[in-house]
Amino acid sequence: MTTLVMGKKILISFATALQNIRSRFFHTILSILGIVIGVAALVAMLSLIDGMEQYAQEQITKTTSLKAILLQPNLYKSVNDVGVKKQTYAYLNYDSFVKLRSALTKPAAGYLYSRQNAEITKKADNRPIGTIVTGLGLPTHPDITIIYGTAFSEADLTARRNVAFINQRLAKQLVGKKPEKTAINQQIVYKGMVLTVIGISADKDAKVGQLLMPITLLPDSVLKATPPMGIIEAGNVEDVPELKKQIENWLTVNMKTKLADFSIITNEQRVSQVAKGFLLFRLIMGMIVGISVLVGGIGVMNVLLISVSERTVEIGVRKALGAKRQDILWQFLSESITISTFGSLLGLGLGLLSTLAFVPIVKALIDVPFQMAYTWNTFIIIMVIAMLIGVVFGTYPAMRAARLDPVEAIRRE
Repeated sequence: MTTLVMGKKILISFATALQNIRSRFFHTILSILGIVIGVAALVAMLSLIDGMEQYAQEQITKTTSLKAILLQPNLYKSVNDVGVKKQTYAYLNYDSFVKLRSALTKPAAGYLYSRQNAEITKKADNRPIGTIVTGLGLPTHPDITIIYGTAFSEADLTARRNVAFINQRLAKQLVGKKPEKTAINQQIVYKGMVLTVIGISADKDAKVGQLLMPITLLPDSVLKATPPMGIIEAGNVEDVPELKKQIENWLTVNMKTKLADFSIITNEQRVSQVAKGFLLFRLIMGMIVGISVLVGGIGVMNVLLISVSERTVEIGVRKALGAKRQDILWQFLSESITISTFGSLLGLGLGLLSTLAFVPIVKALIDVPFQMAYTWNTFIIIMVIAMLIGVVFGTYPAMRAARLDPVEAIRRE
């Protein structure tokens, strides 16, 4: 019953507040211009930053997979703030990588590769060709499309067969003016090994000749000099943290030098770094824009103090007829909250309209597919600001009104 009565009193307080605002509407509008401008600037700023963050995350997602976990060899140690190459370090070969992959309990695919610049020769005429040689620990590669022939198989990897596939640029270097596909079954020599070309891949963005061979053919001396990088591709983005932990545990148990020789990198870290950067930017800009909101709050306090002065007799009569301090306090607090909410909603509308006008200007100046982003966080922040302004800047005028002595208040008439 008490709760119901309290609810009715609050509703009556807000209804009275709306009547008082209507009675001095123009004065109220002028007083809340600070809130309107401050909230509009805040909405525009938050929408702009949210759009920038969304665009940055989309670009990261396009260039890299959020499901990927990189096992990068760490060959250097810090000695007196100087990077020095280690004398001994652990590295992954094909056999150890297969064991690591089989130890994972979450669905994941993985491959191992070692890339280096090297010279290969055509066996037929011993003609040298400078190229990039990549040892792959998987039959196919996500970024490679075979256009002629085939890639090497898992059986070729385990049996260490002398096969390879090359890109179109290297195929043209091998066969000259002949069709590219005639490079299949050609034999080339790399570090004394004779490799048979079994497939040709599309160039895509490759600007040099590239030869891809089973990583199991690379001797340990080559793998030690240029340790291969491992990539684990999680089945689900949600599994990345757990898989990373399992990889760390496996390396700690199975590698003599534990984790010191490996850097485990996830693209979530990049997204997290971008989010932290935008959060810092959001906080700094919010503090700057908050000055306008603060000025708007002072305007609300001014409106209420004038209202208290103008309605001193009314307050005295109400208290003489039995109104409690709490009733007067609620009346002026509800009026403060109503005024600040009204100003915040006007600012919200103005901010949304300004961002809609701003996007075409940005697109005209910068050729990027940029859009403003509107999130629930923005609207929640605006509502919280409205409530805070109402309570913080309305408390003093409300307390001043509640403390008025009824006899002195009536006597002022």
